[in-house]
Amino acid sequence: MNIKEIQELIRFVSKSGVSEVAIEQEAFKITIKAGGNGPSAGFYTHNPVPEPNPIHTPAQKPSTVIHTPGNFTKSEETNPSNLVMIKSPMIGTFYRTPGPNKENFVNVGDEINPGKVVCIIEAMKLFNDIESEISGKIVKVLVENASPVEYDQPLFLVEP
Repeated sequence: MNIKEIQELIRFVSKSGVSEVAIEQEAFKITIKAGGNGPSAGFYTHNPVPEPNPIHTPAQKPSTVIHTPGNFTKSEETNPSNLVMIKSPMIGTFYRTPGPNKENFVNVGDEINPGKVVCIIEAMKLFNDIESEISGKIVKVLVENASPVEYDQPLFLVEP
């Protein structure tokens, strides 16, 4: 784990409202605690321990951005300007289904409403439901299932 990833974890803890996050990997353990004047981090070396079962928790609502002509990236230049993006509210792994051999939360052409779960993002062994903030129709899924995603990365294009 590099310093950039640690800094992003600290930002995640401070924004998410959780009071403590602990991550254990082969050669180290990191604990980030929020409180006082901000989060703090401690590093420890240890022997590896078995990973706990994942916990399913609701996530922060994703941000949506309405794009106007001229501010699309090259991959989005062919899309109409009336589309809205659902973006990732965190760093993690993107999943389109609630589990193996399950149906996708949403597919291209599906109608969505505010509060509808559109995907899950796994971050630090927590599975976070990502809910829509808008009503509309899914036009395009921008991320492959089980792919890593960054904070604020576009996940879906929606026609409101």
